[in-house]
Amino acid sequence: MGAAQVPRKPGGAAWLFFLAWFAPGACLAAEAGLVLLGGRIWTASEPRPWVQALAIQGSRIVAAGSDDEIDAWIRPGTRIFDLHGRLVVPGFNDAHIHFLGGALGLREADLVGACSVEAMQRRVVEYARTRLGEAWITGSGWEYACFPKDRIARKEDLDAVVKDRPVYLRAYDGHSAWVNSRALRVAGITGDTVFQAFGEVVKDPRTGEPTGWLKEGAEMLVRRLAPRPTRSQQLAALEEGMRRAAALGMTSIQVAGSDLNELSLYEDLVKQDKLTLRVAVAFSSGKAAQTDIDSWAGLKQKYNGPLLRAGAVKFMIDGVIESHTAAMIEPYADKAASRGSSSWEYVDYRDAVARADRAGLQVYTHAIGDRAVRMALDAYEHALALNGAHDARFRIEHIETIHPGDVARFARLGVIASMQPIHADPGTMGVWSAAVGSARLPFAFAWRGLEKAGARLVYSSDWPACISLNPFRGLHVAVNRRTVDGRPPGGWIPQQRVSLETALRAYTTGGAYASFEEHAKGKLVPGMLADLIVLSQDLFRIDAMKIHETKVLLTVFDGRVVHQDLPSRAP
Repeated sequence: MGAAQVPRKPGGAAWLFFLAWFAPGACLAAEAGLVLLGGRIWTASEPRPWVQALAIQGSRIVAAGSDDEIDAWIRPGTRIFDLHGRLVVPGFNDAHIHFLGGALGLREADLVGACSVEAMQRRVVEYARTRLGEAWITGSGWEYACFPKDRIARKEDLDAVVKDRPVYLRAYDGHSAWVNSRALRVAGITGDTVFQAFGEVVKDPRTGEPTGWLKEGAEMLVRRLAPRPTRSQQLAALEEGMRRAAALGMTSIQVAGSDLNELSLYEDLVKQDKLTLRVAVAFSSGKAAQTDIDSWAGLKQKYNGPLLRAGAVKFMIDGVIESHTAAMIEPYADKAASRGSSSWEYVDYRDAVARADRAGLQVYTHAIGDRAVRMALDAYEHALALNGAHDARFRIEHIETIHPGDVARFARLGVIASMQPIHADPGTMGVWSAAVGSARLPFAFAWRGLEKAGARLVYSSDWPACISLNPFRGLHVAVNRRTVDGRPPGGWIPQQRVSLETALRAYTTGGAYASFEEHAKGKLVPGMLADLIVLSQDLFRIDAMKIHETKVLLTVFDGRVVHQDLPSRAP
């Protein structure tokens, strides 16, 4: 279908995009490099949330509308995908991830889904047999609920299968480690070891000897001794991780707690034209000094492009529910003597937040317990009062529990609720629910409550600190609050489910807003970056319990096909 020429207007490409969106066919289309026809395309944008076809030129979407309207963009060199009614949505934006750690973990022992001591032992043995020349056995993915009660992460269970090499295995949430006797000896950890920082060397109450379970910072007593991967190994792992991410429809990530080394790895991939994800980096603060903050603020100016950004800092002020290290207002239901603890004194944390904000850095805060969430909100409110009202886009990460009195503060302060639906998979919630107790369960992973109160939801995986990187598993939990096989065990909380559209926005437009990029990505409209995915089934029309079965047939990143299981054709 042809199009009439119109007089040239001021604004150049921006005017062309405006015409293509609001008046399709009103201008003479140039050649599109990529065209999608005959689909159900969710644009995530008003006034036109649904279209049939898209045209992409370079890295941008240049037109959206009906098949007839997009025909004008097709030229001899155009690559065409006939969708036959398939659903298209913006690429997923995983807004809280530890991508390098997850990518390196792909080459380690995988304990995800091994839900008995025997099953975990088998995984370790199988891995060790394929790594006979390596000095250490490392891995991750074990779940607290998969151990017998009061026998979590015992060294004897690892000693029974590997005695001659140190074994270091991270829990699925990244907040605990399970090690064997050899690893304890190499690290010099004995019954006399006293760990005074945030964390614990768990000891047998009868013998006083270390059990092999290391919580929080105590992990580093062993972890620091394990061989570090070379730079080439790290780059290779990132490439492997990006292939997996592309196959899952991920086109953007926000790294929650990074360092200069990881930033430089992404920079190398940009220079080599190998980066297939947009990356935003938040630096891990520790006890950040003003010099650190000033240095990170300077990097914000250098790394501020469409592929690689830096300009945020992450504070971590508590641990996790399962190991009783999350900071709670009231004592744990199954450990009445404990309310958890914070890794920061409040005044120190509050002042560090204000300094980072004043330097122009966005602030993330890891806060899982309801007391930690309140600390973060208090610190953000103090920073806004001290530095003046501005578009800070403060973020709280995880928010697994929240006091009902604090729900409305998110919207009032403009704080982003950055959450991971996959952490609420009811199949993993037994130990979690017992620790929280029935009185607090209605406010567990309070997605709907926060949404109703006007908070902006942002979703992610926290990979590798999760049971699955797959965004469709996260969508499934957010919408159904059930396991993939339909069971609703502990932690179900159906009143906190959200709609499919809410969940999709939290994985797309919400993520773009969270990194100050909502004007460039997250929606499938002309002028936006061409990051999109074609799905095997229509999420809006299927039984919601089948969401987790969805596959990605096509991933387009920056206008380029980076994953394909769908044929294309020439004009």
